[in-house]
Amino acid sequence: MSEMRDYKSRLSDPASRKFGTFSYLPAMTPERIRKQVEFIVARGWTPALEHTEPEHLMDDYWYMWKLPLFGETDVNRVLEEADACHKANPNNHVRLVGYDKLKQTQGAAMVVFRGKTV
Repeated sequence: MSEMRDYKSRLSDPASRKFGTFSYLPAMTPERIRKQVEFIVARGWTPALEHTEPEHLMDDYWYMWKLPLFGETDVNRVLEEADACHKANPNNHVRLVGYDKLKQTQGAAMVVFRGKTV
């Protein structure tokens, strides 16, 4: 069994905060973001985008970017909206969410663009 590592994530240090499983990995490349969108769309989940300021990333509420993309199957369209959200809010974290309408819950959620930390 491997040793457990302590990631020095502290509320007092916004740059150190972790926000989900993928945040322990390097920032997602455009190719990896595309794969995640393909995964969400292939399952028939509803893609949605949310954003928040880095200092509020631990809060439960993130701002919704427009409405969820109900019925959207075009991966490029979802990626265009993610880019538009990031460009409109360049200092914010942008999260991609896949809502599973059958289970009525989030099937996937990951930060695809990281905001600027102080």
